[in-house]
Amino acid sequence: MTPAQVARAALWMTGSIASFCAMAVAGREVQIQLNTFELMTWRSLIGILIVRTVATSRGRLGEIRARRPAEHLARNVAHFTGQNLWFWALTLIPLAQVFALEFTGPVWVALIAPLLLREPLTRSRATAVIFGFLGILIVAHPFGGPPSPGLLAAAAAAVGFAFTAIFTKRLTRTEPVLSILFWMTVLQAGFGALCAFAWAGHLTIPDAATAPGLLVIGCAGLAAHYCLTSALSVAPASVVMPIDFTRLPIIAVVGMVFYHELLDPWVFLGAAVIFMANFYNIRVETRAGAPRSRVNSS
Repeated sequence: MTPAQVARAALWMTGSIASFCAMAVAGREVQIQLNTFELMTWRSLIGILIVRTVATSRGRLGEIRARRPAEHLARNVAHFTGQNLWFWALTLIPLAQVFALEFTGPVWVALIAPLLLREPLTRSRATAVIFGFLGILIVAHPFGGPPSPGLLAAAAAAVGFAFTAIFTKRLTRTEPVLSILFWMTVLQAGFGALCAFAWAGHLTIPDAATAPGLLVIGCAGLAAHYCLTSALSVAPASVVMPIDFTRLPIIAVVGMVFYHELLDPWVFLGAAVIFMANFYNIRVETRAGAPRSRVNSS
């Protein structure tokens, strides 16, 4: 890789990290008024407008099609579940813990891929799984008591994102990315509205204080994945992943400054173990030329 390529990847990742952090802070703030189902509904409606506008302006409406509905449904049930748990966890535990457990996504992908993608569980993937679970235990430090609901929600969210990645990989074999994004926003808007009415009997209309936060969530969610995908298009995952890991100390500082959250050394130690497990697997498979599964969260 050239220094210019590394610089471009770093620039894209700066946008991705800023977007993920902004979405986390906005997600915590809007839940003062909205529950997670309502949050997902309004986020998805904003997403529909953005995707539709982009498709129209670029003359790509023809890419949006309704093929393989069962796999679109499966993908979005997994993502809707994971994203709701992620937003809920933001209100229960420190932001750094949520992000640390989110990094376990590739560990879950390594376990699920042999079942749904028929990808082998190689030695490097098995090693990543073992050390990934060790990292989870360190982050949760269960010897101090049973895991809290927030920790369980964040860990379950990572599983949901892993299933999302698996179904996304299957869909991208035949479906355009624009079509996948469009049906994601449409289906999840429907899921959110149905769950909101089932849970509370109504859908709360955002007020002037909440609307800006929802706009940030809707835009940041799409921007984060666009920047991450762009970074991966100019640099390998072994370069991009260490940059992405800087999300953890950044969000930890955000939590400390804005929410008076303590910097827990166990979270950083566990996250470092999770990172090294994933990084080792990527390096081994890159050298072997083997196919890799990537995870896109939030």
